[in-house]
Amino acid sequence: MAGVIQRVTGLAFVLVLIGPIVLVYGPIEGVTLALLLAVIASAITLPSAWREIDWHRVVWLLGAGLIAVPFGALLTTLLPDPALLFVIAGVAIVALLGPRVSGPAAAMLRGRRGVIVAGAAAGFMHSSSGLSGPALAAYAIADHWEQRRFAASAQVIFLGYGVTSVLLRGLPVSPPWEVLTLGVCTAIGIVGGSLLTRVVPVALARAVMLWCAWIGALVVLARAVVAVVQ
Repeated sequence: MAGVIQRVTGLAFVLVLIGPIVLVYGPIEGVTLALLLAVIASAITLPSAWREIDWHRVVWLLGAGLIAVPFGALLTTLLPDPALLFVIAGVAIVALLGPRVSGPAAAMLRGRRGVIVAGAAAGFMHSSSGLSGPALAAYAIADHWEQRRFAASAQVIFLGYGVTSVLLRGLPVSPPWEVLTLGVCTAIGIVGGSLLTRVVPVALARAVMLWCAWIGALVVLARAVVAVVQ
């Protein structure tokens, strides 16, 4: 399911996956697995999306994000799991609310300043939680980024963030057969999703993207509350 949505919307893979995988594998191993699977998803999607990539925006988002990636990885080693989950959920929700407000908050996600702020937030969130999607979605809406070009460009950004994050965090410690099974399911979902991209309306794709972003952020918040209560 996550692979299909990733192919249609361009960024919802980890947003859909993060809730179940964190509940099954825990916040550290679950995010590590999600990051590796996201690299696979983006690598498979990238060739077919190549012609639509907006390289000007990609360079800024990727550059700002790669500077922030090490700090996100470092944070996972410094904070206890509940505190880390609260930070991740809070940043995701703020990012999603950004384009919906007027004044300085919305202006921060537009233009050159917006692309740097969104890129840095996305890189930090990607390496710490895999949830870079909310920051990128907020920027795309605020700066009126056309959906298909955004979806294509996101694959380069995710691939860059993902490879760097995996190198910093290390590979999953789960049994190889489990990792392989998850990787194969991801590939099948991406291929299946490619069949839907020609028939799914742009408005619907963006609506699904935003709903998945909200679900991902709220699931992380719920997981944090559960961790505190336990």
